[in-house]
Amino acid sequence: MKKISRISYGGTAAIVTSMALITGLNAVGTGKAALITALLIAALADNITDSLSIHIYQESERLDEREAFIGTLSNFTTRLLGSLSFVLIVVVFPPKAVVLGSIVWGMLLLGVLSYLLARERNAGTLSEVTKHLIVAAAVLIISKVIAYFII
Repeated sequence: MKKISRISYGGTAAIVTSMALITGLNAVGTGKAALITALLIAALADNITDSLSIHIYQESERLDEREAFIGTLSNFTTRLLGSLSFVLIVVVFPPKAVVLGSIVWGMLLLGVLSYLLARERNAGTLSEVTKHLIVAAAVLIISKVIAYFII
């Protein structure tokens, strides 16, 4: 899987952003409809913004036009599908299980992505996975703390 880098940014953004939104918004008592709305905004509007930013950056680095387009499309698609998997969790799981379900799913996805990236780079898989999961956990804690300051 030599082109794991094509999905690394979009995958990471979808996973961590979705878990943070679910954790933070759940802490303030947000219902399913609001959670789904927030996830869809991230899946579409924020995703388009990130994809455009990546594309413009790639152009500024004079990346081949075809490679820049493939990278942009890969990022968008990966982030969209990743975000939609969290929407599915919110739709399917009972309200009390949504946060735990999204954290388990997200950490699993992030762990697998981190493992594949570490292997591709010939880096220590355990240390890379651990570092990335710790950062994701910090984001979740920050999301919950922000929610507590609001309520």
